Amino acid sequence: MRVLVVEDDRSAAETLRRMLIAEGWAVEVTGNGVDGYECATAHHFDAILLDIMMPGLNGYEVVRNLRRAQVWTPVLMVSAKDGDYDQIDAFDFGADDYITKPFSFALLTARLRALVRRGAPERPAVLTAGSLTLDPATHQVTRRDQAVTLTPREYGMLEFLMRKKGTVVSKSEVLRSVWDANYRGDDNIVEVYVSYLRKRIDVPFGCKAIQTVRGVGYLLADDGGDPEV
Repeated sequence: MRVLVVEDDRSAAETLRRMLIAEGWAVEVTGNGVDGYECATAHHFDAILLDIMMPGLNGYEVVRNLRRAQVWTPVLMVSAKDGDYDQIDAFDFGADDYITKPFSFALLTARLRALVRRGAPERPAVLTAGSLTLDPATHQVTRRDQAVTLTPREYGMLEFLMRKKGTVVSKSEVLRSVWDANYRGDDNIVEVYVSYLRKRIDVPFGCKAIQTVRGVGYLLADDGGDPEV
């Protein structure tokens, strides 16, 4: 199994290299984000071990650029930063796992093996459906390159629908995912927010992204409901 280690601390990088080789990994090491990105896009790896705080490009920028380049190699981010928002940012930018320093080498290799077992399915950093885009890292939504302003609940509902695009979802699924499992209000609230979303992302652009499947639920079209030209 081939792993790319992107770490600007030479001593730490060398220690990781030697220990991973001892465990049977083939290891490539780069010392900054720019070289790490170029290496990850030019060669195949089974996993990437990526530090966050680096010169050139930091780890967040590297993983985001990799996903934009449609490189889906599993990424385990490594950092001394252990705050919730640091980890949330890493996942939103496209990382697969996160481990904080100091860590045990046994745990590190176990997580790398788990990532390799899962493989490298597509998981774009920016969600798209035709001319409709949603960036989970920045919470920016655009339609035909025009910014669309949404309330937090509208945004949450759109993100859920875009992650499920092409699939019919029921009201109960929407409620569990966008509200919470303990919500006991009227499920017609989903219809209300579907109407709100249509007024934001569809009606002004002559599109029909959100479709009602009578008696079943809702579907966000793969093509974003863009009209045929």
